[in-house]
Amino acid sequence: MPHISEKNNLIYLAVGLVLLLFVGAIDEYFPGDIGPRLVQATTVATILFGTWSMRGERSRLITNLLFVLVIFLLVVGGALLDHAGFGKAHLFLLLCFFTWVIWLVARQVLFTGAIDANKIVGAICIYLLLGLIWAMLYLFVAEAVPGAFNGLPHEPWLKNFSTAIYFSFVTITTLGYGDISPVFPLARFLVYMEAIVGVFYMAILVASLVGVSLSDRDAKRK
Repeated sequence: MPHISEKNNLIYLAVGLVLLLFVGAIDEYFPGDIGPRLVQATTVATILFGTWSMRGERSRLITNLLFVLVIFLLVVGGALLDHAGFGKAHLFLLLCFFTWVIWLVARQVLFTGAIDANKIVGAICIYLLLGLIWAMLYLFVAEAVPGAFNGLPHEPWLKNFSTAIYFSFVTITTLGYGDISPVFPLARFLVYMEAIVGVFYMAILVASLVGVSLSDRDAKRK
């Protein structure tokens, strides 16, 4: 296996995220809670693998690894937490995990140096992570408010995990099939905010990449 560094770590992260989305799409074929648990375990494993070489001081790296360890332990013991009534706490920690990872990726992609292939892939990773973060928010609302979404039943969040991810990416791309729709006001707010963020992210990203490329080209000519 090639050495993982800041030159290629985001490529591994992207592969892991795509694998996570694929596993999430087929989790319904697994009996009981095996599918959702597999998705969560894949989440931690792939993101840990992709962010292992993120930039940071040793103390920050240790803190990050400890945080990942806590999430991993929660995934392994997730069934016990859910049965004990801590399902929402588990979901909240996963939301914090995705938010932490997107911050790490953004720091490497948006605030450093020239544009290369790894950073372009990192920008795609940010887009995928945004979709996952909003999926967690939808799960919070769907579990807290019965009937908040048409087409998303009021069930424990593990049962709706893959459906929420599907709905989130349909929304962020403004595809909008209509099989799931928000009813509760907060749900509607989250949906149109995700659509706005998705559209503007792509527009700003393309403009930024073009601008940086032109600046690098002019600098080389001088």
